[in-house]
Amino acid sequence: MDDSSNSTPAEQLNNKVTGEEQLDYDKRVAADKGKQIRTPWMREGSDQPPVARQRSAGAMTKGKLLTTPSRMLKLILPLTTMDANSDRKDVEPLALLVHPSQPLSYLERLIQSELPTIKKGDKEKVPNVYFRAEDSNQEMEESDNAGSKKTPVHEHGAAPTEEDDAEFEASDEIKIDGKLEKTGKLNQKTPEEAKALRGGKGQGGVESYSGLGREAPTTGEEERKFVRWSSSTEIGDFIRDAARGQEFAVEIEGAPNDIRVGVPSFNDRTYYLRMRLRNTSGKISKMADVKKECDAIAHRGAQRVAMGGFGILCGWWYLVYRLTFETDLGWDVMEPVTYLVGLSTVIGAYIWFLYHNREVSYQSAMKFTISKRQGKLYALKGFDLRKWETLIEDGNALRAEIKKVASEYDVEWDELEDEKDKKVTEALKKDRVKKEKNGGGDKKDKKDDEDED
Repeated sequence: MDDSSNSTPAEQLNNKVTGEEQLDYDKRVAADKGKQIRTPWMREGSDQPPVARQRSAGAMTKGKLLTTPSRMLKLILPLTTMDANSDRKDVEPLALLVHPSQPLSYLERLIQSELPTIKKGDKEKVPNVYFRAEDSNQEMEESDNAGSKKTPVHEHGAAPTEEDDAEFEASDEIKIDGKLEKTGKLNQKTPEEAKALRGGKGQGGVESYSGLGREAPTTGEEERKFVRWSSSTEIGDFIRDAARGQEFAVEIEGAPNDIRVGVPSFNDRTYYLRMRLRNTSGKISKMADVKKECDAIAHRGAQRVAMGGFGILCGWWYLVYRLTFETDLGWDVMEPVTYLVGLSTVIGAYIWFLYHNREVSYQSAMKFTISKRQGKLYALKGFDLRKWETLIEDGNALRAEIKKVASEYDVEWDELEDEKDKKVTEALKKDRVKKEKNGGGDKKDKKDDEDED
């Protein structure tokens, strides 16, 4: 049998490590660790001390306030914590979802929950968070405005570049049925008109909202005045007032600088609403042609039925006339006949209206005839009436929400620019008028319809 180490059992081998072997092993481990530290593909930037790291080109230094399809507001903040490396700017942003009706105190607590405590004397405390918006009266140099805080214009508050404009314009377009559609146009007041309405120092005036937000042109002032808002203010009201400027500030106690957040404009706040309205309008436009054709045929059919009834009455009158005056029956026979026929007709009509649970009127009979004919034509043409009613209801709901935001921003929203088709606008208006007649409409919608007329 072979006595080599390969055939010897493991328990009989010499497992003692010599000093030379241990020294060689330590040298190899140290060399491998040194390679790992110096090799960039093993750990990028590990051969540089933390305080000498280069700034990230894509670092986020300004917050964003975005809208979501669920009508919530998504606030993205680059929270900066206490760090000895003040040169590093690759901060991981924090995303927070809030509702416009929630107060600023709720947003304040969300931010505080993500911040470390700060030392104030011998105690640790949660840092306070303040929200500041641009003062609308900053053009008037008032000496009694001691509570306002002057802060320099943020480096990102300059006029947007052509690349930024192109990016925003591209994001404000969407393809619907293969066509590239643009958003609705806004009719805002010019800066000169707004300044004239505001009035001069010591004069009364009206402050107008532009609705432009971050899209507003830079005023070119060297510094802006920001005022602190109460934490009990609703987020939606705060954003509406901050929309006069381009950004608002989030100040965190203990932080070296405040965080500037771009204010969403009317286009930003209603982007998803208008895109959904366009999508809904496209579906309504396709179904409107089929419905219009079926309704026209049904109305013509009902008119023919009405004319046929008129012809029957004329024929009955002529028959009674001939039998009464040109035959031997005379009036003595025809009088009870006409009475019984007329009474039978009234009784039959009353039973018909009672059976169908309808008002006794010509209009009710016409509506019943038209609706029966429409139902048959819809089934023949493959028109889904429930889907149509759902689309109309959704379209009016989206329109009402956009109108509400437009009133908050004090802008004029061109409805036809987003609905894209006049027949869609007429269909939505017809449904609103119908609900108003039935007592389920809104007074504000009625006022809007009167203004459009």
